[in-house]
Amino acid sequence: MRDYSLLFTLVFSAVLVLGLLTRLYLASRQIRHVAQNRASVPDAFAATISLPAHHKAADYTITKARFGLLEMAFATAVMLAWTLLGGLDTLNQALLASTLADYGRLVPQLALMLAFGLISGLLDLPFTLYSTFKIEERFGFNKMTLKLWLLDLLKSTLIGAVIGLPIVALILWLMGSAGNLWWLWAWCAWMGFNLLVLVLYPTVIAPLFNKFKPLDDEALRARVTALMQRCGFAAKGLFVMDGSKRSAHANAYFTGFGASKRVVFFDTLLKQLNPGEVDAVLAHELGHFKHKHVIKRIVAMFAMSLAGFALLGWLSSQLWFYTGLGVRPNIAPTLSAIASSLPPEGALAPWGGPAALVSVPNDALALLLFMLVVPLFSFFISPVFALFSRKHEFEADAYAIAQTDGKDLRSALLKLYQDNASTLTPDPVYAKFYYSHPPASERLARMTPALKAPA
Repeated sequence: MRDYSLLFTLVFSAVLVLGLLTRLYLASRQIRHVAQNRASVPDAFAATISLPAHHKAADYTITKARFGLLEMAFATAVMLAWTLLGGLDTLNQALLASTLADYGRLVPQLALMLAFGLISGLLDLPFTLYSTFKIEERFGFNKMTLKLWLLDLLKSTLIGAVIGLPIVALILWLMGSAGNLWWLWAWCAWMGFNLLVLVLYPTVIAPLFNKFKPLDDEALRARVTALMQRCGFAAKGLFVMDGSKRSAHANAYFTGFGASKRVVFFDTLLKQLNPGEVDAVLAHELGHFKHKHVIKRIVAMFAMSLAGFALLGWLSSQLWFYTGLGVRPNIAPTLSAIASSLPPEGALAPWGGPAALVSVPNDALALLLFMLVVPLFSFFISPVFALFSRKHEFEADAYAIAQTDGKDLRSALLKLYQDNASTLTPDPVYAKFYYSHPPASERLARMTPALKAPA
């Protein structure tokens, strides 16, 4: 059988470099385009967006894009460190050489997953801190204290461990015990886990971070309830979230699944929009449900994850997948192979010592390598998903205009663009590659014929 390790190393390296160059090219286009259009407000927005607000949006966008270049370079270096430079292999071998290898097949694998997650999280912390307390602070969006930030970090880490470790343990167990079709059973477990989180998130997880109180504005509650009844939508309740304690950004969303669905308004949103505009924003969200966008996205997630698990099932059995990424798989030789390759007495065994002969599966290694590599390849098809997402946004806008006053939706969007410092002049190529929502100019231009049409 031919050894494809070198070929896979070359392919991985080429995709890594190509992805980095593409990201750099797109970011540089975005920075240049926004800077070139900073001086004046586009004609379509001149009557509603002030020049200082336009300057703020441009500066915010450029600052984030430049910081993104640094994050991008660091992420590429970390990727190389984990893979071809031997970081993951070193971590794995260190854990195998420890006493953890004496606790069976699952414990050392979970330890590897946990250690990788903690190290990766620590490497990301400086960027999260700078983004929150420098960039967001500079533009007036951050409302968090360091104490609250640390408390959020502690909570999210504990929740991640409590929720994440059991599902990871189950998948690793299935990989080692469910035969050749383990990936199908693992996919079923993963999908069940995601559906469970959708149900638990609104009532169990989200309240650990924010306070949710029922919408107490009776007039607004009556308007929203009437709109939802008109649209044939039932929810468990209408809630206001104290988003202002963390950020000045505004939003509204539906959360939950099945009977646990609820509507959540950021308190910042209710302060910025009038009742008609709140209606319009809610109608837009209802449009996603009316067009079954949520179901379509869940089905797409199911299909993509099934393909991903099937691919992982094949790759996990290929030696070149490990060695091509700079990792020595945990080899458990047969007795005859051990007898024929034993070193002279007193010499070190192959792979660095006796610990390498411990029968620890490669399942955790396969999972980690897969999670590292797949985003590199999927990056190049991300514009396709962004395209469908923008299409869904146009459909939701059209639904909102049909159910409410379209002028309210237009004014609400303009307020949100301004309050969130969203640039009105993104680079067209950058927007087509990354934007899940249409740029303001395209979105409002699509609305204009409907707004002018006779009632």
